[in-house]
Amino acid sequence: MSILLVGVSHHSAPVSLLEAVAVSEVDRDALTEELIAGEHIDEAMIVTTCNRVEVYSAAKAFHPALDDVVALLSRHSGMAIDELSRHLYIRYSEAAAEHLFSVASGLDSMVVGEQQIIGQIRTAYQSASEIGAAGTTLHRLAQQALHVGKRVHTETGIDSAGASVVSVALDRAAEILDATGLDPAGSAADGPVAGRHLDGRRAVVLGAGAMGGLAVAHLGRGGISHIDVTNRTAERAERLSEIARDAGTPAAAFPLEELARAVARADILFTCTGAVGTVVTLGDVHTALAGRGELGHLVICDLGMPRDVDPAVAGLPGVTVLGIEALKEDPATSGAAAESDAARTIVDAELTAYTQAERMAEVGPLIGKLRGRGGQVVAAEMRRLEARLPEMDDKVRDEVANTVRRVVDKLLHPPTVKVKELAARSDGEDFAAVVSTLFDLDSIVDEEAS
Repeated sequence: MSILLVGVSHHSAPVSLLEAVAVSEVDRDALTEELIAGEHIDEAMIVTTCNRVEVYSAAKAFHPALDDVVALLSRHSGMAIDELSRHLYIRYSEAAAEHLFSVASGLDSMVVGEQQIIGQIRTAYQSASEIGAAGTTLHRLAQQALHVGKRVHTETGIDSAGASVVSVALDRAAEILDATGLDPAGSAADGPVAGRHLDGRRAVVLGAGAMGGLAVAHLGRGGISHIDVTNRTAERAERLSEIARDAGTPAAAFPLEELARAVARADILFTCTGAVGTVVTLGDVHTALAGRGELGHLVICDLGMPRDVDPAVAGLPGVTVLGIEALKEDPATSGAAAESDAARTIVDAELTAYTQAERMAEVGPLIGKLRGRGGQVVAAEMRRLEARLPEMDDKVRDEVANTVRRVVDKLLHPPTVKVKELAARSDGEDFAAVVSTLFDLDSIVDEEAS
């Protein structure tokens, strides 16, 4: 049984599509049961977060199972299959396991290293188990993914990787603003003000996800005087601004269509929406600059992947755009990259161990058939012997049977051990097929049934 993954996330789809495909806890069980009720999927587990929906299934056949999952997501979201399919990613077998291990490690999150996803995977597995949708295949996959995630967070500094990118971006923004020679009120200063950081500055945060939350926290600690928050979903923007106010930083939410007006009053625009296309246009920034008066320089921290800000904005006078590329040379972010590399090394090692164990488990039935073939040979020869020597007493018969059985076991032991070893290789299926052919193992079921 092979694992099939069909997913959609912030990497592949705009926020509007993610909202359409989103699966609530109430819907998850019903959708999972619908999948396993079909003839192509034996097990299913749905991992759902605010930024992803991923369906993991134990598929009998790739294409029929894929059609079932895509059709389910299409019905659930109300989207046409052709439209939805453009934003889906598909992984199979080892690639599906590798993806889940990366997700559990925080390597695929908007904020690299976030730990919340481990709990979400655990919840998805427990939910599938409770309704009988998670069997042996998904049990081994989920347990291994949770183990990998825990190991990565324990053995590396991945937890701070995403936060360090936000911190470095805002530190760099403060340095640029200080270097302009203008104080927060817009009047000329004698030079950079050491230690001022973000005191008296205003910021706009576009995006109320995990990265936006980190930005709000760092801005507050840096002494920002006010934060305006916007998001495609107004409720999430209001919630994030409320969190900022609870932490002691003046903040307010505003509609996304008023972005240019808010930026006109700000020193920093921090953006990380997870959207696929451009969110901040050249026209938005032109309008904002026209309304700034004497406010001075504008620093835009664009941490979207792909980027949220039109590249042409970087050419405007009085504007500095800091993107992921511009932050890679900073020692702090290179340290974060090193932690990500360390996490990736753990994922790769664990994936190798997992796939080897899975391949060895797959030859279990074949080894059972091989031993069954040996048992057939022993039984057949004993029947012939008893037919020739009907006067043979029980003690002698038992001794002969044990001797024949030991001979067969010794003959089958080397191929049994070897097929287990070879099964761990990527071409292990080829060796298993050779053993099955040499010993005619496919006929065992037929013979037993006849």
